[in-house]
Amino acid sequence: MRKFKCFLNFDQEEKWLNHMARQGWKFVGKSICYHFQKAEPEDASIKMDYRSFTKKADFEDYRALFEDSGWKHIQGSKSSGYQYFRKVSGQGSEDIFSDADSKAGRYKRLSKMWLSISVIYFPICVALGTTGTFKPAALLNPEAFYLTPGLWEKTGSSFWRAFLFETPFALCRGLGIYLLPAVIILYLFFFFKANRQYKKMQGGNLIR
Repeated sequence: MRKFKCFLNFDQEEKWLNHMARQGWKFVGKSICYHFQKAEPEDASIKMDYRSFTKKADFEDYRALFEDSGWKHIQGSKSSGYQYFRKVSGQGSEDIFSDADSKAGRYKRLSKMWLSISVIYFPICVALGTTGTFKPAALLNPEAFYLTPGLWEKTGSSFWRAFLFETPFALCRGLGIYLLPAVIILYLFFFFKANRQYKKMQGGNLIR
């Protein structure tokens, strides 16, 4: 079974995956969707980290460290960032993190990732604006996306045939131009959410 869900909070995602396990759905992988296999219901304990590696050896050492502590690595690669672990030993620790600071650190690493992607895309967006490809004023004049000569002078069925024929192409021109700025805004939103969660957890640690 495949399920599509979007999470901005690690704790909420962990709770959902553990809930699915209690319902008899074993988490086996993730791409765009979450992949599950039918299994016996179990009181599973799945935890998440966010960490990327440049060297495969460092990634293997990372996995081995957790497996020595009773946690099996079940999903994630050295460059995927998102790492999933399942508790497989009754003698293992209750969490994959030794302290609250290291648990909060995953949000800091995640926020840096979202910010870096936004920074990479921003110069491209500026270049599109300076070359005239990206025209914010065009949003106030959607007629500019229709290129059929004399379209707006046509009337009756002639107008509607030409209008309906070109509308899909006009939508592609309009939405395509503004897709990149929208993606940058979305990634910045993800950055602020992750950074806010990191600061919230750090604040809680200071109170304790």
